[in-house]
Formats: sequence, structure tokens, C-alpha cells
Amino acid sequence: MTIDWQKEVEARKEDLLKDLFELLRVPSVREDDKATPDAPVGPGPRDALLKFLEIGERDGFITKNIDNLAGHIEFGAGDETLGIFGHVDVVPVGEGWDTDPFTPVIKDGRLYARGSSDDKGPSVAAYYGLKIIKELHLPTSKRVRFIIGTDEESGWSCMDRYLEVEEKPDFGFSPDAEFPIINGEKGMTNITLQFGQDNGGEVELLHFASGQRPNMVPESATATIKVENEAAIEEITTAFVTFTKTNPITGTVEANGTELTFVVKGKAAHAQEPKGGVNGGTFLAVFLNNYNFDNAAGKFVQIIAEDLHEDSRGNKLGIQHVDEVMGELTVNPGILSFDAGKADNQVVLNIRYPKGITLAEIEKNIQTAVGSAIALTVEHHGHTPHYVPGDDPLVQTLLSVYEEHTGQKGAEKVIGGGTFGRLLERGVAYGAMFPHSVDTMHQANEFMAVDDLLQSAIIYADAIYRLIK
Repeated sequence: MTIDWQKEVEARKEDLLKDLFELLRVPSVREDDKATPDAPVGPGPRDALLKFLEIGERDGFITKNIDNLAGHIEFGAGDETLGIFGHVDVVPVGEGWDTDPFTPVIKDGRLYARGSSDDKGPSVAAYYGLKIIKELHLPTSKRVRFIIGTDEESGWSCMDRYLEVEEKPDFGFSPDAEFPIINGEKGMTNITLQFGQDNGGEVELLHFASGQRPNMVPESATATIKVENEAAIEEITTAFVTFTKTNPITGTVEANGTELTFVVKGKAAHAQEPKGGVNGGTFLAVFLNNYNFDNAAGKFVQIIAEDLHEDSRGNKLGIQHVDEVMGELTVNPGILSFDAGKADNQVVLNIRYPKGITLAEIEKNIQTAVGSAIALTVEHHGHTPHYVPGDDPLVQTLLSVYEEHTGQKGAEKVIGGGTFGRLLERGVAYGAMFPHSVDTMHQANEFMAVDDLLQSAIIYADAIYRLIK
């Protein structure tokens, strides 16, 4: 049977966009301060999950909700189960948007909204691939579970809970990365450097804040310092203006008596490649490191400026490592926080590491680099390196589908990002970003090209069918 997948997707284009727009309008950022037993990671992620399950019910699928944390849309029957893993939570909005991030709009062929490319757009595209197979009544021999998470951008508590109570699929993919395929993902963990509250010195650090999530390169940073006298105000202000002009940042400074407040803006990016962004927090620390802070405040500024700034490969921390297949280790200082008088001052490092180096080695080397006075907290339940061989039938099938629909040669690839694909021993990430796509994940003005959205739906429909027929 020959199926014109492009024709089937085009026939459902308006419905696909309508469903996606409804989902994008839900501000599904995790909000722990609003979490309840009914909304474990906040009302937004819950509401987006319920909306997705509602769409599945409308289309006649079997659906199941797991504690408003995760759910699935089920199709077919068989001894094996294909798992498709998407997520409806999104990272915080940040600054610099030209449109309302939760009012989707199409401009110049691009769909702008938070979640359009990560991961609501690709998830809806994959869902419509499954929907087409169902509506065409195509013969299948396996069961499909389209599994929806609400906490992918944070701690993956959604999948922890789902796999506690539901069986794990035999094989599958996540539409949450790139084409042609991602069959390897680096290990990933967060390591927190903890600092005391003592201050002092010629200059005092009263406040420093940068970053919203460890897996984002911080765009902006603020800091307030106190100097000994007003005579230093003009000197420091002039130096800061010069600093902003000679570095890839913008910034402002405001005086209030003997206090100075700085605001720096760089560029946000996904932490899987910190070089794609400009870390406003580390740049601000570099400037402040010119002045004599003391005690914990001084150590906080010094470590950020001297050990972390623009060293995304961890050379100064002694954790640099390269694997021939999986590539380089990366480090992103994602959260930088200090308040005088508070005991929870910290720097959170998001580390993505290939095979060949262990988490224990990383922890030991960082401790040596920063000194024994700095306490480390390690996320030991982080993800270890994951790899599905290129000759696995799953990988081969998905690459074949991609090649047939694009005319481009496919090849295996390893990334620093972490996707739900790694939950399965035979799990990969598959789309929806094409080699020609502009990557705006975790950035202001996130978008997905409408043509790419439709093309990915075509590929997903064909791929799903080949995997389950």
C-alpha cells in the first residue's frame, strides 16, 4: 500500500495548527510556589497535559492521566510497545520577546510562541502522525503509547512517576531534538557550589542574581555592592560603562548613596552548548572581580570570574574530557545567587559529559579546583551517557524515513541535550529540528517554521507506521 503522507498532513494542516495554538496558549512553566497535590509542578503544566489528553480523547484514542504529572494516548495492540515521548512544560519566558510568548502568532512563515519548537510543536506534529494512521485504519501489529510529560525541563519527576506505575515501552523515540536522528546523549547532572554568608572587605557584595534554570545560559544578571565612600562611585561607574562597551553585553548602573546596582544583559541559550549564548552572570562577576571583596562574597565572585567564565569545557575545573563518538564535556553556570546574610548562596553548574569520565571523577576534580572550603552538592540521580548503536533496526528505520522524505543523507549523532528518548535502552531522539532550522530553544522569540512543522509531521507519520506495521 502506497500512502501519500504529504497529502494526508496537508489535509489536516488547519486542524493541526488549531490544536497546537490551543496548547501554546497554556503558560506551562513549572511553578513550585503554586504546586498542589492536584498540580504537582504547578497549574500550567497540569493544564497543558489535560489539554493534550482532551485532544486525544476527542480523536477516539484511549487516554490515561497519571496524577496530573504525566499521561499517555494509546493506540493499537500487540506484544511490543512503541513509546513516543513528548513534553508540554516549557522553560521560563525571560526577556526580549517581540510578541506575547503565550499568544502564538505566525509571521513570515514562522510560528512564534514559547514551546513552539520545544516541545509542543514537535509533539503535536508526532501526534498528528499517529492520528493519521488511526484515521486511515492502517493495519498494525504493535501498540503505541504517546507519553506526555510535564517536568522535562526540570527534574523529570513526571517520568519517574509514570514509570513507577506503567510499563516501560520496548523501544521508541522523543520528538524533542534534531533530524536526522540523535542516538546518543551525554550524561547530565547538576553540581551546586555552596557559599557562606560572610562578607566584608573594601567593597561589600549585597546581592547577586543570575539565571532561572540550570539548563539555560543566563541572559541577564543583577548585583548590588556597597563601597566605602561616594568618591568611589564615579570611578566604578566609569569603569563599568567602559566594560560594557568592550564586551558582548549591554548594561546599566545606578547609584544610591554608597550603593551601586548593576544590570547586565547577554544572550540566552540552551545549556547543551553554552557557547551559543553570552552568560550575563559570569560577565558581571568578571567586572566585579576587579574590586576587593572578602570572605565568602569574595570567593563567590572569584570562582565565577576565574574558574567558570567562558570555560564551557571545564578546563579550569580540571574536568575537560572528549570522547571520539560523544564529543566534549560541557559546563554551564546556570544559576548564580548571593545575598548578604543568607546561608543558601550558590552557583549551580549544569554539566553534560560523554562516556569515558565518571561523575565521581567530575566531583573530585571540581572539589580540588574550588577548594575544600566550598561545599558541593551533586545530583547523583542525573543521567548517565546513553547510546543506541547505529546498526540498530530502530536507528536504521528512522534514518531511512528521513532520507526518503528529505533527499538528504542521514547519519547518527550525539548531543549534550537530554531527552526522554534516553529512558529506553532502545530509545532515541528524532526531530523535529532540521539541519537548516534556526535553533531558538530556550531563547526569546522562540519559533518553529510552519513548513518544518508540517514536514516533521509527514516524517513522523511514515516512521511510526513503519515501526508498528
